[in-house]
Amino acid sequence: MSSGTTDRPKARGFRRFERWLIGVVFAVMAFVLEKVVVRAVRKKGGDQPAEELTTVVSKGGEVDVDL
Repeated sequence: MSSGTTDRPKARGFRRFERWLIGVVFAVMAFVLEKVVVRAVRKKGGDQPAEELTTVVSKGGEVDVDL
């Protein structure tokens, strides 16, 4: 038989609220982390000049590179 303790399931409303609250907390964390990363990328990448793009044209076995 059982050991004298009863397992009482959590109420559905509480579980729904708990999952909603966890979702909100994770959304706030993701928003904050995204802001930190974007700010760091802007700060780091602002000093360097943009890279020049290279056009590559291929016809069969030959490749022409325009620099």
